[in-house]
Amino acid sequence: MSNTFNPQIVDLDTADPAQVICYLTTSGNEYNGHLGARISALFVILIVSTAATFFPVLAVRIRWLKIPTYVYLFARYFGAGVIVATAFIHLLDPAYSEIGPQTCVGMSKGWNSYSWPPAIVLVSVMAIFLLDFAAERYVEIKYGSAHTDVALEDLIIKRSTDQNDNTMNQATNYHSSHQYLHSGDQNDRITTIFPDTIKQSTDDKVMSKGTEVEPHISLAEERSFRQQISAFLILEFGVIVHSVIIGLNLGVAGPEFSTLYPVIVFHQSFEGLGIGARMSAIPFPERLGWMPWALCTAYGLTTPIAIAIGLGLRTTYTSGSFTANIVSGVLDSISAGILIYTGLVELLARDFLFNPERTRDNKRLTFMLICLFAGAGLMALLGKWA
Repeated sequence: MSNTFNPQIVDLDTADPAQVICYLTTSGNEYNGHLGARISALFVILIVSTAATFFPVLAVRIRWLKIPTYVYLFARYFGAGVIVATAFIHLLDPAYSEIGPQTCVGMSKGWNSYSWPPAIVLVSVMAIFLLDFAAERYVEIKYGSAHTDVALEDLIIKRSTDQNDNTMNQATNYHSSHQYLHSGDQNDRITTIFPDTIKQSTDDKVMSKGTEVEPHISLAEERSFRQQISAFLILEFGVIVHSVIIGLNLGVAGPEFSTLYPVIVFHQSFEGLGIGARMSAIPFPERLGWMPWALCTAYGLTTPIAIAIGLGLRTTYTSGSFTANIVSGVLDSISAGILIYTGLVELLARDFLFNPERTRDNKRLTFMLICLFAGAGLMALLGKWA
């Protein structure tokens, strides 16, 4: 295309619009130095985003931190708003600017027959729905329905009461913490969220439809974990894909680097807060106690590693090239679909609309909603620069 297009001689009546658009939008390598600042960005983003991701997880697992309930609520629901805004402002809009109908890619042969960003988002949303539904159905078949689980949990608590009062107190605390996993109705201190679960003897394992649950883990906790972890892994995958693109672009950015640097620090910190807050509500069993730390670390490392790769390719990688736009546009569209589904269904609908154990405290509900909208608003504002 560029071989037959002479930008010095353009007749707008006869010129191919695609050639004009491609000439105007396709850029070369824009790296302009400042290697020291770019290397510092790698470490700053690593430290800040990792700390933000770990904070909510530490808050519910380290008793001596004694994080107040409202601090944790802020992290959780501010993070939910961030995830929703990321889907629309930081993923869907860039996808349109990379492979949308009015772009070089979108006007090129093979891409100009359809508006691909919404189509890819639709496929992504439906695929994630099928995965989520399959995981939910699998857990139902293996561990029984939700109503059965609640009744069984009550039965376990009642039986524990007959054994000794100490175990009864632990069961009561666990029941409250289990409700917390699906709602914003928390105790006065976050340190009470994960007390020791009901202790059962090895000979007294809970059985459901032939499935054996390991000792010291209630059937409700196992079911809750399996339901929530699949949705969370999908969410983190979508965020990590987005983080890779951000890191590459920051490593090779041109004059806009000075603006992108602080914006991306906040961007990754807010996303990390959302990731950590959702993870902190998942009841990881003892055998998988390492998983939340590994998942937090994976998110914290993603962008710095991508920045390092971008620095390695800083003189050859062209973020605005035809191929780069296709790759970024497709990945952004896929990630947008993941985060749209996860944000609206897993975070908002399940926490606020379809949760029978949602707190009835209007003051707390108001605070949760304010945090949600604050997260979405601030993340949307960051979209002005990155």
